[in-house]
Amino acid sequence: MTTERAAHIDELVRVADGQSSARDAIIHQSWVRCVSEHKLDPLVLRDAHIVTSGRLREHRDAMDEFLHTARFGVEMLYRQIAGLGYVLLLTDARGITVDFIGDPTFNNTLRRAGLYLGADWNEPHAGTCAVGTCIATEEALTVHQSDHFDATHIPLTCTAAPVFDPSGKLAAVFSPEPKASQFLALQLVKSFAHKIENANLLNRFRQEWIIKLSGSAEFADVDPDYVMAVDSSGHIIGFNNRARQLLARELAKRPDLRLRADGFGVSDIFECTIDDLPRFAHSRPTGQRTLRLANSGTTLFAQTLPPPNKLAAPASSRSESALPAPLRNLFRGDPAMHHVVTRAAKLINTQMGLLITGETGTGKEHLTKALHSVSARAGRPFVAVNCAALPESLIESELFGHEAGAFTGAAAKGKKGLVLEADGGTLFLDEIGDMPISSQTRLLRVLAEREVTPVGRTRPVPLNVRVIAATHRDLVALVKAGQFREDLYFRLNGAVLALPPLRQRTDIEWLIDQSLHRLSTEHKANYALTASARSALLKYQWPGNIRELINALDHGCALSNDGTIDLADLPDRIAHPLGEDISGKPVRGRAATSRQADALLAALRNNRWNVSQVARERGVDRSTIHRQILRFGITMPKDLT
Repeated sequence: MTTERAAHIDELVRVADGQSSARDAIIHQSWVRCVSEHKLDPLVLRDAHIVTSGRLREHRDAMDEFLHTARFGVEMLYRQIAGLGYVLLLTDARGITVDFIGDPTFNNTLRRAGLYLGADWNEPHAGTCAVGTCIATEEALTVHQSDHFDATHIPLTCTAAPVFDPSGKLAAVFSPEPKASQFLALQLVKSFAHKIENANLLNRFRQEWIIKLSGSAEFADVDPDYVMAVDSSGHIIGFNNRARQLLARELAKRPDLRLRADGFGVSDIFECTIDDLPRFAHSRPTGQRTLRLANSGTTLFAQTLPPPNKLAAPASSRSESALPAPLRNLFRGDPAMHHVVTRAAKLINTQMGLLITGETGTGKEHLTKALHSVSARAGRPFVAVNCAALPESLIESELFGHEAGAFTGAAAKGKKGLVLEADGGTLFLDEIGDMPISSQTRLLRVLAEREVTPVGRTRPVPLNVRVIAATHRDLVALVKAGQFREDLYFRLNGAVLALPPLRQRTDIEWLIDQSLHRLSTEHKANYALTASARSALLKYQWPGNIRELINALDHGCALSNDGTIDLADLPDRIAHPLGEDISGKPVRGRAATSRQADALLAALRNNRWNVSQVARERGVDRSTIHRQILRFGITMPKDLT
């Protein structure tokens, strides 16, 4: 044990014995709690505790909506401090790390130190630390090296600030864990915790009145100190933490309000009523938007945001017609698709990662393109990358680009790379589960730091891109098998949209008609299905999903007679899913097809390839025989062509 650790443990033992210390009061009190309440032994050095993937998902799911908002603030702060040795943690109110950003190349080191997804930093487990003590006190603080209770954490200096939900309850803790900390770190993290609180409140109460208040006219509109949500009856129903403290000071002078069961309203706190709120709209000069607190008489500068107009017909707002057209056109009346698309519509302009799962051919790329087309990035590039199709030896240069002459065979002028091609737009990573593990590390770093360094280049290039990934594979199983990075999985799955297979959808007939209409437009012809062909399509199980359906209809269009697609024009696996051999024994699919092809080939040979004669023998039209020859892949001998 080092001399430093030994001295630290001696000091802890003295505090445990009831002696005073030279530490700040908040640190001393935390040490006392660790010994008397949490029963932690100063002599024990504790390894970081990382919860299981299942437990971590539970913690993340419990604050799903908040995480969507907080993620942008975490990334914004990291861009400002990147390169200074910081790791940013976001924990929930129980101290479990639900999001983090750090240099992925140091993952093993960070994990051992507890600076990782799923790490438990609650004070009863980790002792005095920035996160755990912040949870205990609900105050922003810095815990510097030997301020920590556990001697394992002496090399760290940690800063944390609480983030409160609109009801005033602790929602999360925001913490940069640096190699070396300064007073500036505390101010930065408090500032961004405040921004996350405000964004979460505005997102939660977008249908209500919002009041923004500041002591400064210059910052009332752009960076308000106090933010409150007010319902249509004038009651204050949400607030950020600074507003909570302001209200507490005002209510301290009014016990009659503090004890009221129905809460308190705007007119109880301010010298105005809800009818006066339009007077503080942004269109008026800031100097004319002053608002006085009713009890203290303090004057603040205000800005109010009205709720959106609430039109009649609330049912239609929940219907498919309320969705943007590109999303609405993906389905018609299917409950599973309605759930997926309605959820996707709420995520259109978020920065969070989006993972689309589903069997091959279920329309993952179609959904991604629809989201891009209705987003603020619609005018920017949409770049689709099939991760399974890129050669492993070239995947890094294809994705991230390379400088001229960076390696043997490199393009003479260099290559921009698909990731940078998508800058400003949407990057669609299809079949992400098939990406090699070595490339996953590089991708994780790009996503975490929002910058990319082409092969052969020393300076990174800033990147502004929305990443949507898709897979038909079970990524959780791949993570457990060590074939997919756990941290990349959690980076990508900010939200997960699971597309149903075609066989489970209730709108398959609508999909058939839509696909046939598109093919008619493409081929400049009018195609229609006979009753028997439609029945076969509806009975088929579609293992290849929508992609297989479109291919089957395209096949039918090619073989149809005058635009009418009959049963015989469909692929044989669909038209004849069950056949019989010459003995009457049932045979399926390919075997049935083989029997039919052999019989036709024999008839053609017997008639020396006279198609008209074969058609007369079989009692069908000559064009039917030609379509069957094409479908079965039968080739006429060269000497008869």
